[in-house]
This record gives sequence, C-alpha cells and structure tokens, in this order.
Amino acid sequence: MSEGIEGIPQTAEQETKGTKEDKEARAAQEAAGVEQTGVSGTAEAAPSADRADTYTDIDTDTDFINPLRDPQDRRLPRIAGPSGLVIFGVTGDLSRKKLMPAVYDLANRGLLPPGFSLVGFARRDWEDQDFAQVVHDAVREHARTPFREEVWQQLAEGMRFIPGDFDDDTAFKQLRSAVEELDASRGTSGNYAFYLSVPPKFFPKVVQQLKKHKLASAPEGSWRRAVIEKPFGHDLRSAEELNRIVHEVFDPEQVFRIDHYLGKETVQNLLALRFANQMFEPIWNRSFVDHVQITMAEDIGIGGRAGYYDGIGAARDVIQNHLLQLMALTAMEEPAAFDAASLLTEKLKVLKAVRLPQDLGQGTVRGQYAAAWQGGTKVRGYLEEDGIDQSSTTDTYAAVRLQVDNRRWAGVPFYLRTGKRLGRRVTEIAVVFQRAPHSPFDSTATEELGSNAIVIRVQPDEGMTVRFGSKVPGTSMEIRDVTMDFAYGESFTESSPEAYERLILDVLLGDANLFPRHQEVEESWKILDPIEQYWATHGRPAQYASGGWGPEEADEMLARDGRSWRRP
Repeated sequence: MSEGIEGIPQTAEQETKGTKEDKEARAAQEAAGVEQTGVSGTAEAAPSADRADTYTDIDTDTDFINPLRDPQDRRLPRIAGPSGLVIFGVTGDLSRKKLMPAVYDLANRGLLPPGFSLVGFARRDWEDQDFAQVVHDAVREHARTPFREEVWQQLAEGMRFIPGDFDDDTAFKQLRSAVEELDASRGTSGNYAFYLSVPPKFFPKVVQQLKKHKLASAPEGSWRRAVIEKPFGHDLRSAEELNRIVHEVFDPEQVFRIDHYLGKETVQNLLALRFANQMFEPIWNRSFVDHVQITMAEDIGIGGRAGYYDGIGAARDVIQNHLLQLMALTAMEEPAAFDAASLLTEKLKVLKAVRLPQDLGQGTVRGQYAAAWQGGTKVRGYLEEDGIDQSSTTDTYAAVRLQVDNRRWAGVPFYLRTGKRLGRRVTEIAVVFQRAPHSPFDSTATEELGSNAIVIRVQPDEGMTVRFGSKVPGTSMEIRDVTMDFAYGESFTESSPEAYERLILDVLLGDANLFPRHQEVEESWKILDPIEQYWATHGRPAQYASGGWGPEEADEMLARDGRSWRRP
C-alpha cells in the first residue's frame, strides 16, 4: 500500500480529506437549505432551519444544540475521542496490575471510543492473541469494575503486540505498520499516546526510536503524546539531560509525567477543600497554622526491587516527587483557573520559595529498617535483603524539615517523612493548628486536649478528619480531643476510580492539570540535591525496628522544635 504524508496510507488519507470536504460542503448546503450529496453519493434531504438549530454535528465548527444532551451530564466532555495507547514494557508489573486494568475500567465506564486500540511492545515472542490473553487475565484479576464480555470483545479487537528490543529497528517498523493498520481498521485518526513503562535508562532510546521511525510526528489534525513514569532522573543534572532529550522529540506540552498520587481523589479534593469552601481558606496560613506534617508510610520492605531501590532510596523515590507535590498543593495560593498553566504557576511559586534547614544534620534524618517482629512475623533488615550490599547507605526512611519563605507560610515548618517497614500503610497530610491564645479553663481540664488539626487521608481510607476539643459528659469540666470524619466510601454511592484511570483518560484528553511539568521536576531536585550530598559525606543511616515509626533521631528532630509526630 502506498503511503501519503507522514506515513499515512494514501487510501486512509484520501478518505480523511474526502470526509472533511464533504462535511464542510454539507454544512454550507444545510445553511442554505438545499439538498446535498453524501459520501456514498446518495442524495439526502437537508434539514430545515429549525432542525439545523436543534442538532449538533460534533465534527463541524457550527454551534448547534443537541436536545438529547442533558446540560447536567458532566460525563460527555470526559469521553476520549478516537485514539490508541502504545505501552512499552507491557509485560511489567505496573502494566499488568495497573495500566491494563485501568484501560478496561475506562472502557467499561463508557469513557473510551468504540475503536480504541491498545498496542503492547516488549521482549516476548508473543502473537496478538497471546497478548490479548495476558490482558484478559490481568483484567480479571485486577480490574475495579465488573467483567463484561461485550466490553472485553470490543476492546480485544483493537489489541496488537509487537515483539522486540528498544534498539530493534525492525520492531519499530512493525509498530509503525500496526499504528497505520489500526488507523484504517479502528478509526484512531492518528492519535496515539506512547506510555514508557520502562526503566529510566531506556527513556532516551525509546523516544529517539519513535523520532527515527516518524512515530512521534502526528499527521495534520492529530496528536502524539509521551507518558513517562518516575523517577525523572536521579539528581538535577540527570533530570535536565533527560528533559533535553525528551523535548528534542516531543514538545513540552506533549510530555505527560505520571505521578500517580496526583490522580487520587483525595489529592484533588485538597483543592476543592481549600478553594470551594469559605471555612478553611481564611485560617490556612501562618496566623493560625502551627505546622504541617506530610507522611507516606509503607508496611512492606523492598521485596524483589533491590536492583532498582539500592542507590535510589526513600528520599529520591518518594520525597522528590510525591511529597513535594503534595506540599506544593497544600501551600499554593489560589490559582486563577483550574487549568495546567495556572496550577503550574502557583506550584512553582511554592517550590521556588522552599528553604532548607541551615543545619542539615539537625533538620534531616535518614534511616534503614532493621530485623524485627512485624505483624507476627520475623522480617529481615534492609542489609539482610537479597541483593543488598552489607555496606549500603541507601535510606529506607527519610524525614526533612522545610520552610516556605512567603507571606502566607513564613515561620511554619513543613515536616515530610516517608519510610518502608513502618507501622502501617498510610499517606496523609496533617495541618496542625496553634493552640488557643488564652484558655479560661483549669489546666487539669485540658490536660488531654491536643492541637486542632485537619487531616487529609490520601490512602488507604480516602477522606478527611477534623480534630477538635469537646467537653466530656459529666459533672466536671473536662475537655478531650474528638474527631469528625468524612469518608469517600460512605458519602458517595460511586466508588473512586483508580488513579491510573483518571491519569490515562487525562492523557487521551490532553488535560495536563494533574501532571508535573519539567520545571517542577527540576525545582524539586534543587531542593533534594543538597540533602543527598550532605548525607553522602556524613555517616550512615540510623537503624530503626521494622514495624515501628522510624528512628529515634526523627522524633528528636521534632522534639527540638517542641512538637511530635502524629501517629496515623
């Protein structure tokens, strides 16, 4: 088959042009109220002026009103148009447990186009049907929504698999042929997102191959996008180099850097909490807030990830991206609008205003989990894990104290901590308020009263808790902490979608609100690099027992400030 512009089959290109020309002619003729000839050459009666004002042709620029569309239906604008997704490294755990089930769940919810296509690329000697079976098994095991055979069959018709290495030119030629074939058979209109679910060292090779084989260049009127998983480099210099290589192939607005935490409902609810309510924002500042704690704790060890994790550590793996993003959303000013550019502007202001402790030895802590009993099981310490060098100084726990030097937050410390083998799996943002400036109550009445707090639970029990003091029933005046709780699972009939559902749909829609831009990535490394450099030349990580809440040094860091860690 001969090829036209940008590698589109000539027949498909002619059909596209013909369809576009026909629609333009039809719109003009409908406005004039005359008959017109359709693509098939058959005459059709033109609608009357009244009818033309009633119906919507979504493929033209004419503004009609569709009477079948409920103005309150918020789903229609969130349905992806003709498109496909290419996943590199499709045989990995991320793809099997998260990406492929998320694609199915989107299709099951009616948010993908009927002709949506899924192409897998990996070093396996599979046929298309083998790939479809793998996706089928992954969906059966991990999908959030019920399995429906009709949805699966429609999705499976658009699945293709390309075997090969990332430096295999033949494989990328096959990938281009598959994309062109799917354009013709499934109507994807040349719109493709390339998801790089591969180790970071392969990012440059994959994007360069996409450029070489003209897969990164979209036909006119179509789009191509690249989706990159973290980590975005291992320090500022490597992040800048990675961004340079990627941007040589894809424009910055075509690159979507995935931080799955930003796809979680509770993180998005943080913005709603602050800016859609009058009761919170007036006290969200240094006049009322004492400090902020942001915690991401895991109750598991490194498992079989020694090859990836050793040399990276908790701070690079979590603080540089997840926790600094949560901090930016917590501390940012109200954006001018809820769009990518406005959010980027306000988050960058926060990241640029972050100040490190003057004494990094006093204001940062790193640790490694040691052998202990956890959950009734004896677990190994980090240095005893398979594949870990006995002299490794990689941190499995990290805590830092940061300041935001601006008018809203001056003097308010932000404590960020993350770790493995901690007491339980939890991610939360705790905004702890100052104590009342004067108390008319006797000290014995308030000895069990703590500080007021708003706690946003990101996972696993998504929701929010407000902690405040209340009188204990009885004849004496005794005041004790109580909580009011909001849980997503109890307040809404619809379950929250997985983060990857939201993020994959946003990629297909071109909505970059929840994706960190390269400026944010580089600013985050500017914050973390001095800490990592200090740790590299100052001793070894502190040891902490598995199942606890980190090393004693972390407790001492807050005790010096007259504070203590919140127990999630």
